[in-house]
Amino acid sequence: MKAKGKVFLYGDNVDTDVIIPARYLNIQDKKELASHAMEDIDKDFASRVKPGDLVVAGKNFGCGSSREHAPLVLKEAGVGCVIAETFARIFYRNAINIGLPIIECPEAAGKIEAGDELEVDFDTGRITDLTKGTSFTGQAFPEFMQKLIESGGLVPYINSGTKG
Repeated sequence: MKAKGKVFLYGDNVDTDVIIPARYLNIQDKKELASHAMEDIDKDFASRVKPGDLVVAGKNFGCGSSREHAPLVLKEAGVGCVIAETFARIFYRNAINIGLPIIECPEAAGKIEAGDELEVDFDTGRITDLTKGTSFTGQAFPEFMQKLIESGGLVPYINSGTKG
């Protein structure tokens, strides 16, 4: 499994209120909800993000409240993967539960720049910056987590009857 796209770069402590502001949480339609992703930190994110694009951030990405909406809007917006130095634990779990690939890689998070084109191989954890010709190794997903993500998250995985 791989992701390939352009980088949207953010700093440390990007919280769930920035990823999806609370004022939109009453929206039921996932596409409409995703149209507000990141708008308080990057007002043009939702209109510029393309399927497969990647979010790269610093420490503690997804901190704050435990809302599942945060990884959901990124996935629905088309984000192929989030790479960060570290993730807040609840965001990490919610991302896996809804099938949004995430990788911790401090070295990559510190050296990748906005607009770079990346390719991420989830089997190996290899992150290749195609713009700069550099590569990094993040934490690869164990096989069962890859199956969860490929299935679209925990519920579709369970409903499929897949054995891990």
